[in-house]
Amino acid sequence: MRCPSVIADEKGRLLALAEYGLDEEQVLPNLEPVVHIAARMLDMPVAAINMIGSDHVFFAASVGISECDMSRDVSFCAHTITQDDVMVVLDATLDWRFHDNPLVTTSACIRFYAGVPLCSPSGHALGSLCVIDSRPRSYFSQQDRERLKDLARLASDKLELRRLEVARQGDHFRFEDIAASSPTAILCFDSERIITFWNSAAAAIFGYDAREIVGRPLDTVVPVLEDHPLPEMIESIIRTGQPSCSGSVKETLGLRKDFSSLPIELSLFCWTQNGHKHFGAMLTDTTERRLQQDQLMRFANFDSLTGLANRSLLQRRLEEELAAGSDVSVIAIDLDNFKDVNDTLGHSIGDRVLATVAERILPCVQPVDTVSRIGGAEFAILLSQSGDPLLSSSVADAVIAAISRPIQIDSHEVRLAANCGVAISPDHGQTAEELIGNADLALDQAKSGGRGRSFVFIPPLRERAIQRRMFEAELHRAVEANQFELFYQPQVRLSDGVLVGAEALIRWKHPERGYLSPGTFLPALESGPLSGIVGAWVLETACSQAAQWRRSGASSLRIGINLFASQFLANDLSIHVANAIERYQLPPDALELEITENIILNRDEAILEQLQKLRSMSIRIAFDDFGTGYASLSLLKNYPLTRIKIDQGFIGTMCTSRRDEATVAAAVTLARNYDLEVIAEGVETEEQLQKLMQLQCDEAQGYLLGKPMAVHDFAGLLRIN
Repeated sequence: MRCPSVIADEKGRLLALAEYGLDEEQVLPNLEPVVHIAARMLDMPVAAINMIGSDHVFFAASVGISECDMSRDVSFCAHTITQDDVMVVLDATLDWRFHDNPLVTTSACIRFYAGVPLCSPSGHALGSLCVIDSRPRSYFSQQDRERLKDLARLASDKLELRRLEVARQGDHFRFEDIAASSPTAILCFDSERIITFWNSAAAAIFGYDAREIVGRPLDTVVPVLEDHPLPEMIESIIRTGQPSCSGSVKETLGLRKDFSSLPIELSLFCWTQNGHKHFGAMLTDTTERRLQQDQLMRFANFDSLTGLANRSLLQRRLEEELAAGSDVSVIAIDLDNFKDVNDTLGHSIGDRVLATVAERILPCVQPVDTVSRIGGAEFAILLSQSGDPLLSSSVADAVIAAISRPIQIDSHEVRLAANCGVAISPDHGQTAEELIGNADLALDQAKSGGRGRSFVFIPPLRERAIQRRMFEAELHRAVEANQFELFYQPQVRLSDGVLVGAEALIRWKHPERGYLSPGTFLPALESGPLSGIVGAWVLETACSQAAQWRRSGASSLRIGINLFASQFLANDLSIHVANAIERYQLPPDALELEITENIILNRDEAILEQLQKLRSMSIRIAFDDFGTGYASLSLLKNYPLTRIKIDQGFIGTMCTSRRDEATVAAAVTLARNYDLEVIAEGVETEEQLQKLMQLQCDEAQGYLLGKPMAVHDFAGLLRIN
């Protein structure tokens, strides 16, 4: 791990930090909005303002952060303050400075990081504003960097108010010394309302030279307005001498040197030093504040790339419409395979494509409607005061048609397809959350039917979603309670009828419904977060059983194990397999790992590398469901396979369909020419078995030769105990 560099003027930096009176137990409430906006605007789960002490780091404000190591040596932000610009780490595991950092390897809380230094008026780096994700990012655009720097400037302004507040609690002359260099406008006056001090920031607001106003009455720059409470507040603070800020006037008028007026805000304060009262005011030109508030409003409510409303504003407007009793429609929109645009043309082109899509959606709706961008390639429309299903569907179809037109960006022509899901109140939901959620369910249904489709929500979609969630909860309980079992289906060599192998097939013994068909739970298991855990259990259990049967006499038995796609994601599958065969003292060719086409789609290079490692260990690799997908022939050429498994869909009809018989024959011939073994799945009749023997297929499995069976039944088939 590389520790952060030593700051050249570290002593001066720590002295500057001390002026803010901060410690690790204290957060600043006025900085909380900044980190919330940073997280929302940049779509990050974590944002923080970190102050860097001598040997530790502490938060002045944060959102989404969990407990972690706060030592300076491991801090990313401690590296950030050593540079002037934004520091971006797209994937910490690939960065030489952080790949072995405990914040990356132990707690796994940082994969992506972007931070910008926060500096004092003297130029010393105090800490940083940062955003963090536990997932790596492929890019952080220049526009994102500028947004982060804009928010850092806002945070620095708020920190400066803290520094001045701490200073005024101390020595009078020390306060004036600090105030003189402050970017915040400060003036001081005596009990006669004569200005005794002001800094250059205050002079700039009113158009005077820095020393030009000292000695003049306060009303030279803050004139008395009729029926305004300011004179009474000044009188009160002079009379009572309260040592804290007496109050603030949100709006009054200041008077510039050229006699033009400007709206200002004053925060009055006083303190006592050596028995003398001192009075002061912090001044803010509210014109600038309004600009900042408008900017924050844009950050909080609008997507900076497209200018459309964001998810927060969409939901708020939807809630307002529903509270008013209006019938409305929500249309969820998703761009199909937009990731390919970013991957092939770059994110800059991708951003311009998204902006063009936004421009095309707007003409499809009325001015009173709300179009929003709610995610990377996800949009949504709120059709105001419109609960007409026909109108909503026509708008969705118009959006799909508009997006499908070619988009020309420089020399690139981009063609996109979109899907839409529609939900209408009150039939499809009476709250914003219900309507948006049901529009998303309708969108999923539209996507399942192909590209360029729309679908209007129907209640069964919600019922199925609830069932899926319940099913996922049951799957978690099944893993925790060890409710899964492995059954084994015989694989027979056709030349002599010898049992040479078995395919390990997972079964779920449900405590209430008994053994469940794999089709009822495997799709949910494969696509869910448990697949990696269950896949590791299958590998471990099958290897253990194979070792036991081999020790009991079945010395050449081969076990086929189906892999989940998630087992390839961590890039350590070969390690797990090697550990398993060593632990159970199995020869490598005792295992046959089965893959399907859905595993390798979109991950060809990563999968290929891992399969090559496995094959170099003499592990057998079979391609399951051969003939049903699109990449079968390229697999035979490029992947280190040892066997293909002909899908049972062809076997079941090959005796009645000349085409399917020809397909099976071609598969056998093709496999032989590639020096691959071949096994037929789903053999259920003697006629099918004879046909496979005529075609010189190597092996077969199916109900004719043996159903999947429990361990003790398969042991009986092997004639071992």
